[in-house]
Amino acid sequence: MKKWHQPSGLSSGLPFKVDANWTPEQALAVWELLDDLRDRVGTHYGLVMQNLMREQRVTHQPLDDFDQDLPF
Repeated sequence: MKKWHQPSGLSSGLPFKVDANWTPEQALAVWELLDDLRDRVGTHYGLVMQNLMREQRVTHQPLDDFDQDLPF
């Protein structure tokens, strides 16, 4: 079985199983709960998280192969 890639990058921890027999209503309730949680976290930490993600993703290596004469 192929290991599922987590967006967090975590590769270990406690296994979390989702019941394959949820009703559509139960699945929607969980979806809405997670959506509300994401919204609340984003409202409180949004700017700080954006700055952190920018710091983590910016490349600080020089562009030695960059051709200044390219038309774009």
